[in-house]
Amino acid sequence: MHIVEISSPGAPEVLRPAQRPVPQAGVGELLIRVSASGINRPDVLQRTGNYPVPAGASDVPGLEVAGVIESGDVSAMAEAGLKVGDRVCALVAGGGYAQYCVAPVGQCLPVPKGLSDVEAASLPETFFTVWSNVFDRARLQTGETLLVQGGSSGIGVTAIQMAKALGATVIVTAGSDDKCAACVALGADHAINYKTHDFVAEAMRLTGDKGVDVVLDMVAGDYVAREVACMAEDGRLVIIAVQGGVKSEFNAGLVLRRRLTITGSTLRPRPVSFKAAIARNLREHVWPLIEAGRIRPVIHSTFDAASADGAASAHRLMESNQHVGKIVLTWSL
Repeated sequence: MHIVEISSPGAPEVLRPAQRPVPQAGVGELLIRVSASGINRPDVLQRTGNYPVPAGASDVPGLEVAGVIESGDVSAMAEAGLKVGDRVCALVAGGGYAQYCVAPVGQCLPVPKGLSDVEAASLPETFFTVWSNVFDRARLQTGETLLVQGGSSGIGVTAIQMAKALGATVIVTAGSDDKCAACVALGADHAINYKTHDFVAEAMRLTGDKGVDVVLDMVAGDYVAREVACMAEDGRLVIIAVQGGVKSEFNAGLVLRRRLTITGSTLRPRPVSFKAAIARNLREHVWPLIEAGRIRPVIHSTFDAASADGAASAHRLMESNQHVGKIVLTWSL
């Protein structure tokens, strides 16, 4: 099969087409003939040598795919309501930049009615991440306010739509007026251009000095202190990436007085059982919203995986931060 591999840690140019044997599905697994593979920030970190592959996972990058079930554990598939020939999307721990990919049955979901494989491939990584962190860990409730750092990212556009569909008020930050406008068009109640406005002051103004209930943070670093300053009593801050650095200083007195919770998580190394539980929640609570058109995939660009520069171009776009929504590789070989 054709794959895209990392020849050595480095710039996007280290991504190159290659060939490997088709993997075999084991117990509790299925094999997907891949039509599309989502691009995510962890792929970039893996390419640069800053995100070690979990034990037992493929060294081929890629954490989400969509396509057709080719084979697999028949009994496990039957229990999940799946069978050979079904269109599915899946969250995987690696191996997604390939024509064929093995996935645990519990981490597979049917392609929502009306969606293409490209759209479906853009769902798993961000939807699993947002559900796990915003709704499970941070316990966002109907009527509360969510602040999303990086509202135009793949995570951001997912968080906006999911939180709005489930009854929250959403404030986002983004790096340009155009990106802010795109976030509002997707349903955000307010968008703050962090390059021209202080998001702390704006968040407090927009909430009548109450502060926000939940913050979804992909930056960390010096953002943590600023987020603590604009959180409501009993607020919850969940950190899912550290693009701004791993070290933070903040006012611990505010944490005490406002009874704040600061938490975080990484999804990739968690066990299949944990991810399968998220998949069940998504299928019950979110997939109907997608099929009803209340939540929609946002695809910025697609790239041909077979092209010598396709994956590298996709990574360059992600690193440029010029995209709104998801970037997807397509397999047309």
